[in-house]
Amino acid sequence: MKILSVQEDTLGHDLGLKPGDSLLKINGKKVADTIDYQFRITEENVLLVFEIDGKFASFDIEKDYDTDLGVEFEEFKIRSCANDCVFCFVDQNPKDMRQTLYFRDGDFRLSYLHGHYITLTNMGQKDLNRIVEQRLSPLYISVHATDPDLRKELFLYKKDDFLLEKLSFLIDNDIELHTQIVLMPDKNDGDQLIRTLTDIYQYFPKLQSCSIVPVGLTDHRDGLMKLSTVSPDYAKQFLQGFPQLRKQFNGVDHPFLFLSDEWYILADHPFPPLYEYDDVDVVENGVGQVAAFLDKFENEKALISQYNNVNRNFSIATGTLIHGLFEKEVGGYLNNLTGINVSVYPVKNDFLGHSVTVSGLLTGRDIVDQLKDKNLGEALWISHRILDDDGTKTLDDMTLEEMSASLGVPVNISNDSILEIFKRNIHG
Repeated sequence: MKILSVQEDTLGHDLGLKPGDSLLKINGKKVADTIDYQFRITEENVLLVFEIDGKFASFDIEKDYDTDLGVEFEEFKIRSCANDCVFCFVDQNPKDMRQTLYFRDGDFRLSYLHGHYITLTNMGQKDLNRIVEQRLSPLYISVHATDPDLRKELFLYKKDDFLLEKLSFLIDNDIELHTQIVLMPDKNDGDQLIRTLTDIYQYFPKLQSCSIVPVGLTDHRDGLMKLSTVSPDYAKQFLQGFPQLRKQFNGVDHPFLFLSDEWYILADHPFPPLYEYDDVDVVENGVGQVAAFLDKFENEKALISQYNNVNRNFSIATGTLIHGLFEKEVGGYLNNLTGINVSVYPVKNDFLGHSVTVSGLLTGRDIVDQLKDKNLGEALWISHRILDDDGTKTLDDMTLEEMSASLGVPVNISNDSILEIFKRNIHG
């Protein structure tokens, strides 16, 4: 692991380390990434092997448990996914986007660090052993189907990847797992869904949850397998049978099955109360985001009401999926306050296709093109999810500053809080 910088008055500084040197081993074991380093450097007696100026150098150190080297390492290379899933969003992106959007992440380390869902197909026993040794728990697993032939069809992976054996090994070694199923009508629903749930439910409660998410399809699927979207009618029918499905695969201390928010919005069905989501953290899979937001908004109302008579006039942009609910719950409440004028605008996704309706996949250009002639008031607000992980650019590489210049008003992001809009300066 190459060193990028060394802090002063640290162990690394005392050893004479400098940028460009590399840490190779700790106590005879190769250090492949920062997780390896953090796991192994906690020993009080460590034998460190470096490459310094092209030569090997060893240091036998006795230190405190919580003392590290005080160095910054270069980021580890992310392992790509071994599959070519028929619904993979990477293959449904338009051409000429930034290169990182065409990379398939299949790295168990990012599953542990950031909650990314992985399929396990590219993992051998060495990787599984490392997860157990270093207690990389919880992990988030994309299952989709357990029937081997159907998995080959959906993943375009030519051999059995022994998913259930891998799950069993991780569960037997007390690794907490969360799973998801991307549901495709007439592909992995019906009897196949029951089989999949039956196969993974045997590992409950250490396999803590399964989230069912409707497949997302863009307009850029030339040459790809024909798939059907989840329509409002399909969502209504699925929700009618969901209570029985949950009863069949019943959690004891908490539910096992969860549906992503799209199901309830598509079916125009009330959201479950927030307590139903318990402490299972699957919000980044689109599960419980809306319920959590509405609960937070309800708690914020008393503080927001104090802004009566402040003469605020602003706008909020959303994807088409959530627009109706937002206009009713948020716009309806705020516009009843004296001196508050809020416009809630839907933005269609011309970039990826109108079947993509979530706010987080909106582009800067679509927002600008569709709202440039609207009365936006003093500022436009939108979800932070439109920006990349660095919080700087949209999918089409526009910055908030560029959008603001094009629209003639400040464009700000909100972190799932309406109160934040009132507390922050309109320029962010």
